[in-house]
Amino acid sequence: MEIGNQIRKYRIQNELSQEELAEKIYVSRQTISNWERGKNYPDIQSLLLMTALFGISLDQFVKGDVDEMKKEIEQSQIDRLERYGVILTILFVIMIGSAMPLSFFWGWPGMGLWALIAGITFYVACKVETLKKHNDLKTYQEITAFMEGRTLSREQRIAENAKWPYQKVLLAIGSALIALAVCALMGAVLRLV
Repeated sequence: MEIGNQIRKYRIQNELSQEELAEKIYVSRQTISNWERGKNYPDIQSLLLMTALFGISLDQFVKGDVDEMKKEIEQSQIDRLERYGVILTILFVIMIGSAMPLSFFWGWPGMGLWALIAGITFYVACKVETLKKHNDLKTYQEITAFMEGRTLSREQRIAENAKWPYQKVLLAIGSALIALAVCALMGAVLRLV
């Protein structure tokens, strides 16, 4: 990151040692050293104190790092979406596969446990939807592009948005058919027991 070089440059221009700068912005000398070597990044309060001390704007001070910070934020969003996706898939499989056995073997307490699993699954699904809404992701194509760290062109986005109403209907029908098949399979297994 460029911020380490910027801190060093302006510190030297202002004829300050690491210790003197540290004292003026209320951090340790080691912290200044770590920032200059790129080991970690200063918090916003420290950045503002340094810009005031050096007499420069925050934009001028963090130039070049803004794009890198955007990439880090995007990557953290991608990682979070991947993590939620895996958790949601596992919970969904458990929720579907456990409904009949829990109700058959444990009765009402089993249904209570299933309701708890369903509630957790619903919570994670809401987190995924919030993340998708935050990043304006509606279609599978947009989600895969986002996961690869790229964006769709304007034409691709228009084409994907035109498909969205049909995809909703097909997704609902597909989900209903899968749920029906799972229930039929579970009913057949429980009749054998």
